[in-house]
Amino acid sequence: MKLRLVWRLARVLVHLFGGLAACALVFPWAGAALRDRVIARWSRDLLGICGVRVAHAGGTDALAHAMIVSNHISWLDIFVINALHPCRFVAKSEIRAWPVLGWLVDKAGTVFIARGNRRELRHIFKGMVSALQAGQRVAFFPEGTTALQGEVLPFHANLFEAAVDAGVPVQPYALRYVDSAGALHPGVEYIGERTFVQSMMLVLAGEPIEARLTCLAPIAAANAHRRELAKAAHDAIGAALAA
Repeated sequence: MKLRLVWRLARVLVHLFGGLAACALVFPWAGAALRDRVIARWSRDLLGICGVRVAHAGGTDALAHAMIVSNHISWLDIFVINALHPCRFVAKSEIRAWPVLGWLVDKAGTVFIARGNRRELRHIFKGMVSALQAGQRVAFFPEGTTALQGEVLPFHANLFEAAVDAGVPVQPYALRYVDSAGALHPGVEYIGERTFVQSMMLVLAGEPIEARLTCLAPIAAANAHRRELAKAAHDAIGAALAA
């Protein structure tokens, strides 16, 4: 286990430097399509180094233009979603403090929200609407924090209003991590007093993980209320995880 940890950690560090190089040399001149391909490939490679295999788990096709919402379990979540369907994320500001990975997530187009900052929230909301109207796929975790596997915390409804204003559907994603036996994998959970570094070391030292992402039926946002959208998305994800 110790040898596995050292080997994977060394590979992660090399891969991070590759990400830094891509941000410096490719992203300044790359168009949206190329950026998405680079982000997807880099995310898949990172997960592979960490021993995480990504798989679609049924459901429906992912929309190219929608507001994406997902349950939130781990620091791995952003990379799992980006590996399959690159998005412009809106995430809590604590993620920006992750060593190196936070900077890379920032350069990939993530917008960070500071808790309790209403002025900043209004500014970000306008940016979300503009991005959605421009045809981008925008994603966020409406629970606002990570939860235990199989649980879905209440959704914050505020940002769902961006889908209403932009006139785009909301597509829920259900995410779970399983071990080789198909049982929920406890090593990925990122809750309580567990730090980012501790969580990352557990993943790197642990057994293989399969991340299963299910794209659920889109929910029409036209003329809907944000609380209705939040409840519909919450119920859809909860039902998918229960099944």
